[in-house]
Amino acid sequence: MSHWEMVYEKWRSFEQLDPALKQELDGMIDKKTLEDAFYTELTFGTGGMRGVLGPGTNRMNIYTVRKAVDGLANYLQAHAGDAGERGVAISYDSRYMSQEFALETAKVLGAHGIKAYVFETLHPTPLLSFAVRYLGTAAGVMITASHNPPEYNGFKVYNEDGGQITPDEASDIIGYIGETEDELLVPYLEQDKLEEQGWLNWIGLTVDYAYLEQLAGISKLDAAEQQKAKELQIVFTPLHGTAHDLVLKGLDQLTFNQVDVVEEQAVTDPEFSTVESPNPEEHQAFTMAIALGKQTHADVLIGTDPDADRLGVAAQDAAGEYAVLTGNQLGALMLDYILSHSDPVLLKNARMIKTIVTSELGRKIADANGVKTIDTLTGFKYIGEKIRQFDATDETFVFGYEESYGYLISDFVRDKDAVQAAVLACEMAYYWKKQGKTLFDALHLLYETYGYYLEDMSSLTLKGKEGSEKIAAIMARTRNEPLTEIGGLQVAYVEDYLAGERKAVHSDRTEPIGLPKENVVKYILADDSWVCLRPSGTEPKIKCYFGVREPDEQTGRQQLSKLKTDMENAISRADSV
Repeated sequence: MSHWEMVYEKWRSFEQLDPALKQELDGMIDKKTLEDAFYTELTFGTGGMRGVLGPGTNRMNIYTVRKAVDGLANYLQAHAGDAGERGVAISYDSRYMSQEFALETAKVLGAHGIKAYVFETLHPTPLLSFAVRYLGTAAGVMITASHNPPEYNGFKVYNEDGGQITPDEASDIIGYIGETEDELLVPYLEQDKLEEQGWLNWIGLTVDYAYLEQLAGISKLDAAEQQKAKELQIVFTPLHGTAHDLVLKGLDQLTFNQVDVVEEQAVTDPEFSTVESPNPEEHQAFTMAIALGKQTHADVLIGTDPDADRLGVAAQDAAGEYAVLTGNQLGALMLDYILSHSDPVLLKNARMIKTIVTSELGRKIADANGVKTIDTLTGFKYIGEKIRQFDATDETFVFGYEESYGYLISDFVRDKDAVQAAVLACEMAYYWKKQGKTLFDALHLLYETYGYYLEDMSSLTLKGKEGSEKIAAIMARTRNEPLTEIGGLQVAYVEDYLAGERKAVHSDRTEPIGLPKENVVKYILADDSWVCLRPSGTEPKIKCYFGVREPDEQTGRQQLSKLKTDMENAISRADSV
C-alpha cells in the first residue's frame, strides 16, 4: 500500500470525521482523484495556504486548517511571549466555508490559550491588516482565496505589523506545522467554551470607524473641495465580495454622491454566478458594470475582487468605449497624481515601491519627481516588509503597487488595499474631468512624456501532481539553457532569483541581485524591454511577463507580440521534454 493510500485509509476509518467531508469522501471512487487529494499535504507557502475545498490532506478543510492553526499557535507562543493576551485578529470573505474556517481558527487558538478577535461579518483583507495594527494583536489570519475559482479557499497569515508574513516567518511557521503529526487530532474548544472563557471576542464597528477616519486622510483635495458635491458619475461593483459598505462609505466621506452599484453583484455569492471569474484583472468581470455605465453615462467604473485587495478601473477610451486600464496603467496614473499633488519638500526622502514584474513607467515618473524607486520580488508581502523597514529609517513611503491590480496609498494598512485605491481612483478621475480629460487621456499624456511603456502577461495552467512536475521542469530548463535572443532583441542580462545573481550574457560578469531567493528568471533585453518567467504562488500556473518601451503604441504592441510568441514557443519546447 502506497503512502497516500495509507493516509486515505486513516481518514476513511476516522469515526469522528466531519459528516459532510465523510459523505464527499465516500463518493470519491476515481483513484487519480483520491491520489491527488492525499498524495501530499496542502502547501503552506510564503503567505499561507490556498487550495480546492474537499476531503484530504491536499485540500482545504477543517482539518488542514486546524493543523495550520496549531502550527501558528506554537510559533506564536515560542516567538511572542504575550501572544495569548494580545491574541490574533481573524477575518473572512464570502467564499464557501470562510466563516466556518474563521471559527475553526479561533477554536484551535483558544485551546492554546490565545485570544481570537473575529469580525462579526465578512470584511476585506485590508481591514484585517488594519485590525492587527489597531488592536495590537500578535498576528492576523484572513480566510480567503482572493479571486480564485469558487471551489477554492485559503488561509493567509499576517504578522504583528499587519503585513503578510515574510519568507523567514513562513519558514518558521512551516516548521511548527510539520511538528503536528495528525491533522485529525488537533485539540480545539467549542464556541460556547471559547466565549465563556474569554478566548473568543467579536470585533464590532469600532475598527471600521477607525479605518474610515484614516481613509479620509489619503485625499489630495483641500478641505473645502472635499466637502463639495462632486460632478462625477461612478459605477461600482464589489463582484459578490466584501468591499460594498466600506467603498461606499469612503466615497461618501469625500462627497462622491453619484454612485450606482451593480446590484446583482452586490450580493455575496460564493459561486460568483454573474462572472466567469471574480477577478478585476479579467475584463469580462466588468461586463455588467459597463452595461450600467452606458445607461448612467458614467465617468468611471470601479470593481473590487472578493476580498477587496485588488481594484480594476474602466473609463472611456479615445473611441468613447469603456475600456479597463491595466494594473500597470492605473498604478502609473495614481503615482503621477499623488506625486504631482504632494509638497516637493516632503518628497525628499520619499520612496515608491514596485515589484520586478511591474512596469518601468513608474520608475520614470518617480525619477522625474525626485523619488527613489525600490524593487521587490512579486507579492505584496515584500512591499509590506520594505515599509516596515522604513519605520527605522528616515525614508517615507508614498506609494506601492504591482501589475496584478494591487495598490497601497497610505501605510496605515500593510497590504494592498482596494478600498483606498477605489477612493483615490475616483478622486483622480474627478481631477482629470475638471481638466476636460478622461483617465485614458491622462494616460496618454504620460506616454507622450515618458515613452510608450506597454506590458502583457501570458500563463499556462498545469494542474495536479503532473502539472507541478511540468512547471518545475520548465523552470529548470529555462535556468539551465537560457535564451540569448527573444523577439529579435538580444538578451543583455539574465537575472536568476533562485541563484540570487545577475549574469551578463556576453561576458563572465555577474553581480548579486540583493533580493530574497525565489524561483524566478528574468531576461533584460535591449531597448528597455524585458521578459520574466515565474510559477504562480497561488494557482497551478506558470506565468510569463513582458515589458517594452517604444516611441509609439503600434510599434510597442508589435514588439510585445514578438516577445510573447517566442516565449510561448520556448515554454512549449521545455514542456515537451
